[in-house]
Amino acid sequence: MFDVRLADVHRGWVAESAHRGRLCVSGPEGVRLSLGEMATPVLPRSALKPFQVIAMLRSGLDLTGELLALAGASHHGQEIHLRGALTILERSGLGVDDFQHTADLPGDPEAMRAWLLAGRDKEPLAHNCSGKHAAMLRTCLLAGWPVENYRDPSHPLQQGIREVIDEYCGVVGEPVVDGCTAPAFATTLPGLAAGFGRISTESDGPARLVADAFRNHAEYTSCIGGSVAKLVDQVPGAVCKVGAEGVLAVGLPDGTGIALKMTDGMGRGRFEVMDAVLRALGHEVTSGPGEVVVDEEFTAALEGLER
Repeated sequence: MFDVRLADVHRGWVAESAHRGRLCVSGPEGVRLSLGEMATPVLPRSALKPFQVIAMLRSGLDLTGELLALAGASHHGQEIHLRGALTILERSGLGVDDFQHTADLPGDPEAMRAWLLAGRDKEPLAHNCSGKHAAMLRTCLLAGWPVENYRDPSHPLQQGIREVIDEYCGVVGEPVVDGCTAPAFATTLPGLAAGFGRISTESDGPARLVADAFRNHAEYTSCIGGSVAKLVDQVPGAVCKVGAEGVLAVGLPDGTGIALKMTDGMGRGRFEVMDAVLRALGHEVTSGPGEVVVDEEFTAALEGLER
């Protein structure tokens, strides 16, 4: 698999480490920039959640606003996230014992500290996907589908999700098991970029509802004050979603889609790289924590993007 050097970690004047990856920028007319191998399948992981929520809305999900954003979240277990997931369950006549996904601790350091001081261990509620699973359970109840096997790839819910992902991004191969135990689908970086470009330009319907929820409630899709919220705040109309193992995708209202995969699977550096792409497109943005220096050759490659 061919990748490129995207960012360096410096200690003083020494480049101590380097991050490599693949990047695709697409527009309504097709691919505008590709760096690295584009044909190799990629697992976007949670970066596909916006499309999962579109499928749930098409199947009858009735959430709006911040709870709709939470349905597509990789949240950090802050109070607003835990309270929101519980609200979805309570509206459905369910409780935390009805969760079927993996248990975890809150991702936010302060939230984790408070959680542990309260004497709590790993729980499904604290898992970053609990909003998605609460929404999946509610969707099944509203559609009249069984909830016992909703994570099975053959379940109507997952079949509908596959159809939407294929419609927007193109599905490659059979699903695998995600970290939360739901099916995870593979696509390509050009497919993921194109999907985010499309979702960001929809004028109505479920896709527009999801895009607006992600734009207006970015603190629910990730965390309060984090890089996702900063990017969405600084880039008007952007839809942004992270995925495990170094994935990051952004869609813009003009139909531009950007998909990034860090080869080493680390999250470090991906927002600085995305910031560089967005600046090349004419946006003033600083969402990354400044842990890395964007590679000079990568920066030069971005000069081909029109502002």
